[in-house]
Amino acid sequence: MGGSEVILLDCWASIFGMRVRIALAEKGIEYEFKQEDLVNTKSPFLSKMNPVHKKIPVLIHNGKPVCESLIAVQYIDEVWKDKAPLLPSDPYQRAQARFWADFIDKKVYDHGAKIWKTKGEEQEENKKGLIECLKLLEGELGEKPYFGGESFGYLDIAFVPFYCLFYTYETFGKFSIEAECPTLIGWVKRCMDKDSVSKSLADPHMVHDLVLFLKKKLGLE
Repeated sequence: MGGSEVILLDCWASIFGMRVRIALAEKGIEYEFKQEDLVNTKSPFLSKMNPVHKKIPVLIHNGKPVCESLIAVQYIDEVWKDKAPLLPSDPYQRAQARFWADFIDKKVYDHGAKIWKTKGEEQEENKKGLIECLKLLEGELGEKPYFGGESFGYLDIAFVPFYCLFYTYETFGKFSIEAECPTLIGWVKRCMDKDSVSKSLADPHMVHDLVLFLKKKLGLE
């Protein structure tokens, strides 16, 4: 069932696209990467494959699009289930992994984005909010090598792309994530030892440069 044509509509700097890239790499799936220009004009093909949101990433398997990064990661795990399982087999643990992935998308992403989009008191509040979120995730990780235990999996994939934004958060917020959450940085380093992660993640300094460009383009300087 897993054979066939796989295309990924993505952008090099998308933390959400990185999730799908990591999942495909973990499964050893070859695919065609189609770069989308998100700053200027989105392609007609993207609009056709994701007519509702017109956003990346879009995983296209045998001509059928799967939208939203976490849904795409789950799809990959279900279709190519014979290698490197990503979601826990236990229903409760699976539900917990999905809960924390949702927490990352709703809380970590929101606070993090507002650190570079705002100034003054609002920025300080979001910096505190982000640190609180990271500490909660650090508590969930505990002393385990990975969020799912001994094996790299779904929640690791959901969160580790955010490492590409840590430098941006720290630069604009004037703080150190490693000083606040050293265990979390240890987990990042373990993840980065995996080729599936290190080859899928963008350079944090290049992402920071892109954020500076976006700030200027959006008039947020």
